Amino acid sequence: MAILETRQLNKRFGGLHVTGNVDFALQPGEMHCLIGPNGAGKSTFFKLILGEHLSDSGQILYDGADITRAKPFERIRRGISVKFQVPGIFRELSTRQNLTIALQHHVSPQVLSEEIDRLLEFLKLADDRDKQAGNLSHGQKQWLEIGMAVALKPQLLLLDEPTAGMTPDETYATGAMLQDLNRAGMTVLAVEHDMAFVRQIAHQVTVLHLGKIFAQGTIDEIVADERVAAIYLGESDA
Repeated sequence: MAILETRQLNKRFGGLHVTGNVDFALQPGEMHCLIGPNGAGKSTFFKLILGEHLSDSGQILYDGADITRAKPFERIRRGISVKFQVPGIFRELSTRQNLTIALQHHVSPQVLSEEIDRLLEFLKLADDRDKQAGNLSHGQKQWLEIGMAVALKPQLLLLDEPTAGMTPDETYATGAMLQDLNRAGMTVLAVEHDMAFVRQIAHQVTVLHLGKIFAQGTIDEIVADERVAAIYLGESDA
């Protein structure tokens, strides 16, 4: 059974059909990337999954349960976590304090410090544990928010352009982190533009275009698809 599934999902804003009858399935343990040109409907699709937008019609199923009308916090309680493109960290607090806030209601006080130290090592932030989060590099801020998202130990991690603004080395390190999380059992769905990153992590790739699923397959199949190249070059309105 799919961990996440959408059935005939639709969303309109005025006369604009931004999500059109989307049938999508994400399998447990999968690392899946959503790609597509600007305006393809990727962000809207993500916000529908998270409950930030409510669909006009269709269904969203998570782990077999209908969450189409569930509130965002209810979806998080069920095991969904998210990292947005712009880091939502507490800039005035230290790196360690940020992780403390994320973890404090989810682990017992006896193991809180140990769990924070484990996360700091995993995120390559142990040497910056006492640094004010606002003074971290851009890539480190992204890693810190990934840490705050995975602190909840979600079944499904949603990532909105997690490598935006990163150097190639930081991008690769981010991919390695996500692969480690995936090996530990976490399912990952990422919206991403960086094709090197997509090639690094994705088991499957879905291309959205004009609010509809345009193509699906492995990264090699997608890259070889001339129709996909055409929509990125603006040569097709299919």
